[in-house]
Amino acid sequence: MRTGRLPAPLIVLGGIPLLLLSIAVAVTLGPAPLSVADVAGVVGARLGLGETEVSRIGQGIVWQLRLPRAVLAAICGAGLGMCGAVLQSLLRNPLADPFLLGVSAGASTGAVLVVILGLGAGAIGLTAGAFAGALVAFALVIMLGTLAGGTTTHLVLAGVAGTQLFSALTSFVVITSADAEQTRGVLFWLLGSLSGARWNDVVVSGAVCAVCLLLCLARAGALDAFALGQDTAAALGVHVARLRIGLLVATALLTATLVASAGAIGFVGLVLPQAARLLVGPRHRALMPVTAVLGAILLVWVDVLATTIAAPQEVPVGVMTALVGVPAFAVLLARRGRAA
Repeated sequence: MRTGRLPAPLIVLGGIPLLLLSIAVAVTLGPAPLSVADVAGVVGARLGLGETEVSRIGQGIVWQLRLPRAVLAAICGAGLGMCGAVLQSLLRNPLADPFLLGVSAGASTGAVLVVILGLGAGAIGLTAGAFAGALVAFALVIMLGTLAGGTTTHLVLAGVAGTQLFSALTSFVVITSADAEQTRGVLFWLLGSLSGARWNDVVVSGAVCAVCLLLCLARAGALDAFALGQDTAAALGVHVARLRIGLLVATALLTATLVASAGAIGFVGLVLPQAARLLVGPRHRALMPVTAVLGAILLVWVDVLATTIAAPQEVPVGVMTALVGVPAFAVLLARRGRAA
C-alpha cells in the first residue's frame, strides 16, 4: 500500500534548499556574529561571483572553520544514512547499520592505529587505515554470524560482539601507546567530532559519498530484490554473491572515509532509513536519495546542537546523535508495532 506516502522527488527537491539554508544558518552560529547574507557573500566571493564586505577575519571564520564543518556534517549524515539503508536491505535486518555491526568500531581502530603508531598521514592515510579496519571488522562479524547460525539475530549479536572487541582494541592502543594529549584528542574524536573539519576532508568524503550514492541508485532494482530474500533475488537474475560483496565493500569504504573524517557517529544509519521508508516506501530508487537528504539535514542541526547546548564547551556529535536517535528509534519501533 502506498497510501499516505509522499513523492520522493518532491521531498528531495524541497529538501535540497532546506539543506542549503540549514548549512548557511549553521555557519552563522557561534561567538563571532554573522548573518546568512554574510555567509552568502563570502561564498560568492570565494567562487569569483563578486566581492564581500565581511572582514578578513570573518571570511576566515566562514571559509576555513564553520563552512567545511557544516558541509562535512551534511556529507556524514547523508553517507551514514545510505550505509544503513544498504545494509538493512542486504542483510534483511532493520537493525543493521555500520555502528551496530561493528564496521564503525573497526574503522575507528584502523584510523587510531594510523594516528598513534605513525603508520600514515593525512586524510588518505586515515581513510586507508579506517578502510582496512572496517573490512576486517565486517569480515569477522559475518564469519561469527554465519558460524552461529546465519540468522539476522545472530548477525546482530555478532555485530555487538565485534563492536565491543574493536572498541577494546582501540582503547588498548590508546592507553598503551598515546601520550596524555593524544589520548584526550583521540577519545573525543572517537565519540564523533567535526571540530577538525577541513576542505580536504570535505572533498574526499564528498567524492566517496557521491560515488556510493550513484552506485546504489544504479543497483536500486537489485536492492529491491534483495529485500525479498536471496532466493528471490537470484530468481530475478541478480548475481547475489557479486552484488553483496560489491555493495558491502562500498559500504565499508564509505563508513571508513566518514569515520576517518569525523569519528564514530551512531544511530544515523539506523534511524534515517526507517524514517525514509515511512515517507516514501521501500523502493531504493526513492529511498536512497530521500535518506541522503534527510540524513544531511539532520546531522547539520545535531552538530549545531552539539556546539551550542553547553557553549562554550562542545559536546561530541556522536553523543548528541545517540541522545536524539534513541527516542526517535523508540517512536519508530512503536509505530511499527502498531502497524504489525
